[in-house]
Parts: sequence; C-alpha cells; structure tokens
Amino acid sequence: MYQPIMSLADGQSRDYKVLVRMRCDDGHIILPGGFLPAAERFGLIHGVDRWVVSKAIVELARLHEAGNKVGFSINLSGRAFEDAALLPLIRDLLCDTALNPARVTFEVTETAAIANLSAAINFIGALKDLGCHFALDDFGAGFSSFIYLKHLPVDKLKIDGSFVQGLTNGLVDQAMVQSMNQVAHALGKITIAKFVENQQTLDFLKHYGVDFVQGYHVGRPVSAINASGHVAGLREGHVIS
Repeated sequence: MYQPIMSLADGQSRDYKVLVRMRCDDGHIILPGGFLPAAERFGLIHGVDRWVVSKAIVELARLHEAGNKVGFSINLSGRAFEDAALLPLIRDLLCDTALNPARVTFEVTETAAIANLSAAINFIGALKDLGCHFALDDFGAGFSSFIYLKHLPVDKLKIDGSFVQGLTNGLVDQAMVQSMNQVAHALGKITIAKFVENQQTLDFLKHYGVDFVQGYHVGRPVSAINASGHVAGLREGHVIS
C-alpha cells in the first residue's frame, strides 16, 4: 500500500510511504501488528524486509520509466541491521533498475536504531553512500532522543504520532513537537509529522514550520499509484482483489 506524504510548503504530495499488508486467501487484509511479530519470532523478518524492498524499488523504477518521478519511503524492521544480504540486495536493485537513489528513503524506528547504535550508524552510512536517504521513524519515543540524534547520520525525522495526535488539546505535546522540529532543523534535518487526522492539527504543524505531513487527513493508503502521479486502486479498508 502507498500513503501520500504532503509538503506543507506547497501542499503537493511527491513522496509516498510504502506500507506492507498481508493478504489472506479469503482476501482479508492483516495489518503489520498482526504478522510482523510472528515473522520476527520465527526468523522470517529478513525475508519480509527483502520482499518489501524488492517490490518497492521495482515498482518505483516502473513509475519513473512511465514519467512519474515520485519518491518512496520504505520501512525496514528493527532487525535489518543484522541482515548481511540486505545492503547488497539494495545495491543490486538500484543498479539493475537504474533508479535514482535520491528518490528512495529508508526508515527505521528510533528505538531500533538506539538499541544497536554502532550497527545503525554503519548501515545508514552505507545507504547514504549509495545515494539513498534515511529517516528516523517514531522520533521522540525514546528517552534520550536528542542525545542520540547527534550521532545518527539521518536526513529526516518522523515525529512520533502520539505527540501529533495530542496537539489540539495538549500544551505538553505542542511544546514537544515544537522542540523536536526546532532541534531537527538546527541539525539540518527534514521533519515529517505522522498521524495527521484533522485540519486543526495540520494548521498547528504548518504554524510550527514542520516540513511534511502524513496521515488520513492528507490521504489514506491505496493499493497503487498510476503513471500520471495520481493514486489508483482501492483505499485501505476495502478488500483488494
């Protein structure tokens, strides 16, 4: 599935978050929380990461060949740093498709990066050497976010949705989002707010100077993007045939 990421500077969506879903034989769709923990428990998570990366890069290359120069932001699991085959796979896919790596952003959660900081720094550095971008997801969820931020060579910060959802009624959440945005910008990083579900939240974020937003108010996940740059297929919540 693909969910638009909108720029608050011009209101345009040129990038999409790639979301993984499991489709059962009866067409029922299972969200990540229903199958990724099992994949980790049974040693299958590296296979899921490789499948998602392969599908996403090939699809993005197809869109670029058709003239749609959108960008994809691809989630990786917290175990991605341990997979010795993942970086060579990404390198080969970029080479085989001749895709501009600057249109590809990889994401991992802040807690996963902090839990394996040395491996995360090396992994992120290797991806950036390929020309890709890297985003730290769920930023603010950790207890020492600002301390570790100085050491992680990421390009973008995705502000944790729990702070964004509380913006309209919570002075503490407002202060937290503003401070995260200010520190990120001071370090030369782009900010993205998740879980934007209403216009009032969007207005707050625009006032604070956040760069990009993602959420149901901006656009729901869809099953496909067409060559003209518009979303296609079915929105999440329907059975995809």
